[in-house]
Amino acid sequence: MATEQNDVARALWYVGAGRAELREEKLAPLATGTVRVRALWGALSRGTESLVFAGRVPKSEYERMRSPFMGGTFPFPVKYGYSVVGRVEAGPAELRERLVFVLHPHQTAFAVPAASAVPLPEGHPPMRAVLAANMETALNAIWDAEPGKNDRIAIVGVGVVGALVGFLCRKLMPDTEVTLVDINPARAEIARVFGLSFAAPDSAPSECDLVIHTSASAAGLATALNLARDEATVLELSWYGSADVPVPLGGAFHSRRLRLISSQVGKVAPSHRTTWTHRARLEAALAYTADPRLDALIAPPVTFDDLPARLPQILAPTSGVLCQRIDYR
Repeated sequence: MATEQNDVARALWYVGAGRAELREEKLAPLATGTVRVRALWGALSRGTESLVFAGRVPKSEYERMRSPFMGGTFPFPVKYGYSVVGRVEAGPAELRERLVFVLHPHQTAFAVPAASAVPLPEGHPPMRAVLAANMETALNAIWDAEPGKNDRIAIVGVGVVGALVGFLCRKLMPDTEVTLVDINPARAEIARVFGLSFAAPDSAPSECDLVIHTSASAAGLATALNLARDEATVLELSWYGSADVPVPLGGAFHSRRLRLISSQVGKVAPSHRTTWTHRARLEAALAYTADPRLDALIAPPVTFDDLPARLPQILAPTSGVLCQRIDYR
């Protein structure tokens, strides 16, 4: 197990297609209004970070896809990531020794403005709080989709974000019919834990009022369009990076007057933009991660020291990993 001085941290850097390494960084003296956070737990965002790891961020998105406090420039080398739970070891007295969530790359210790460190509510499990970033994406998607309380909803693709969208639909609209749709029958257990229905694509309910697609596959998007009723909304939450994706907009797409829209977490949904800040949205998402049922999404931890060697296995499409937790302790 590597050790480090208090003024030196180690960070994960993506350094080439399929390659990552840990690098040491000297921490600057703490400035006024900042906090130093010692990382305890983190999480990989498998969808986005698999594209970063493979060098598949398109040039047009180099600036928009920068994560908070990211180092380097796309495609490589980049210090990336956005889910760390740690303890404040220096800074304003009201935050000192508090457990906080920070949208920050994978790093053992770092300094950020105090406003960027979101305190965990008292008693909130820190190992579960690593889901806050993905939960924020799911919450924003629901705001973008604007579902009705009596809508029939299908969510195509049961990765972490898709599962969290289903979780929030059930929590916010308990009487709504929600079905998780995936080609992997093992994902039925996630649906069961969250109190949702599950179906394979060929047996999923049609005539849905709202379909949310999160599988990041052309086949999944085609399924989503097929499940929608006339004049329904299909919300595309996947990000495909630099891949070209065929979309079946022929056939009955126009005659059925389907509405295909996108959602992305970088901006607060227009429906909530005048009353919600990014900070308030993140605080709300963090509060939702207290639910113990969410443990069903979290894989056994990998130590930070082992992360570079384990990344190819974790990020492989066939790994079956949902939320990969990182143990910094």
